[in-house]
Order: sequence, then C-alpha cells, then structure tokens
Amino acid sequence: MSNLPQLASLLKSKNVVDGKIATIIDRPTHLQDVGAYIASAIFGIALVPPGTETDIDGKFINGPLAGRNVVIQWHPRQENSLSLKTDTPIDYYLVLAGPKNSAPSIHSPWIIEAVFLFDAQHLFMALRERNVHIGTRTSIITELWDRAEIYPRQHNTTLLLSEEQRAMLALFH
Repeated sequence: MSNLPQLASLLKSKNVVDGKIATIIDRPTHLQDVGAYIASAIFGIALVPPGTETDIDGKFINGPLAGRNVVIQWHPRQENSLSLKTDTPIDYYLVLAGPKNSAPSIHSPWIIEAVFLFDAQHLFMALRERNVHIGTRTSIITELWDRAEIYPRQHNTTLLLSEEQRAMLALFH
C-alpha cells in the first residue's frame, strides 16, 4: 500500500506551518533565514533586508558589539566545520548549533543546544597558523569551538548573555 495519502496530508500540514513561520519572520522558511531571525531577536542584530546581495547577515545594534557586522549560521548538528568567507570583511560569526556529533540521520531537528561567537579575525589567524584551507566547510578544531562558546557555557566573554537571553535560547532546545 502506498504512503502517498499520508505524505500528501503531512505536506499540507507542513505548508501551513511554513506559511505561519514565514509570516512571523517575513523571510523564507529556510534553516538559515529562521536562524537569522532567532539570532536577531535574541542578540539585538539588525538584519539586512531580504534579497540584499551581501555576505553579511546583519549588524549588532547594542551592547559591546554595536555596529559590528555578523554572519549567522545554524547547524542542526555540531559537525566542527563552518562556511567561511575571505572576500568580505566580516567581524563575527555567530553559530547556532544542534546536538554535538549526533549519529547521521535523514532528519535533523531544528533545535539549538549551543551558541558560539567567533571573532573572524582571530579565527582566521588561528586557521592560517595551522595551514587550514578557509572556505566552505572549513574544519575547526574543538579548542576553538570551546573558546567561542557563549551558550550554554559562557567560555567566550565578548558577548555576555543575560538570563533573559538564556531563557529565549532554551525555548529552541
């Protein structure tokens, strides 16, 4: 027996949910767009308008990083790699991440278990010292991930999280 009727029903439900999400975030319901919206709301980031041709996702609007630009990435699993750009001056990479090295699966839930803030200049220096190729899926050693962690453990003190920010992040776990 075919599962097509069940699949059709599930897709109709997904379309309704995606439509509601798109209405809230005023962007497509792709993982990175949803992640950028979440990060903007929690960390005070003014996002570039949808459709703008830039490698930067936005700028911090308050706190110690006010005026600094940021690239936001959401990885459903922590796989120890980042997509890095060298042709655009980027100040920070903010990474939302799901479970650490979970078993390969055909479905990766959109959850946030950890958040990392990388100073792009320091990250690039550390990678160049190790002769690591910088680009798509750049391998990042665990030590650098640990130093960049701002949630749930606050190893990086560049951006101190309030209890309210921690509570908002916990909503997505």
